[in-house]
Amino acid sequence: SVTSIRYFAFSGCTGLTSLEIPASVINIEDSAFSGCQNLTSIIVDKKNQKYDSRNDCNAIIDTQTNALIMGCKNTIIPEDIKSIGVDAFYRCTGLTSIKIPDSVTSIGDSVFSGCTSLKSIEIPNSVTSIGDSAFSGCIGLTSIIIPNSVTSMGDEVFNMCKAITVYC
Repeated sequence: SVTSIRYFAFSGCTGLTSLEIPASVINIEDSAFSGCQNLTSIIVDKKNQKYDSRNDCNAIIDTQTNALIMGCKNTIIPEDIKSIGVDAFYRCTGLTSIKIPDSVTSIGDSVFSGCTSLKSIEIPNSVTSIGDSAFSGCIGLTSIIIPNSVTSMGDEVFNMCKAITVYC
């Protein structure tokens, strides 16, 4: 009977390892599951008309906008995703690498913030904007290539990334 999951509802629930979103949920607000660092499985009921987890990708996707709004260390971003939303992988400390498909045009605020084990990431030429603190606290990240397609970068994108070399 749950229809809405509010801001920070499960934020920081480190004991949460799996998540099943029922068909009744029609609203998931930003950061609802941010900091759930031990999350390994995300399933959305196939009858849900607002969200999906297509191709068993281990993520919550807004079906209408094709925005990935929540992921985990086992997420495989589908090829048709347009954007990665606020805090989607926030403090996902088990995430070591992820492939962003060519369909993605924007990376939201704090998307990978606190992903301390993230070592590598490829940003495709399709990305035009990177939000505030997108990679803040990614202390394991050593290098990243920012393509010429990126025309907008937020504040503190690489804050506390002491080992990183950025190539533009």
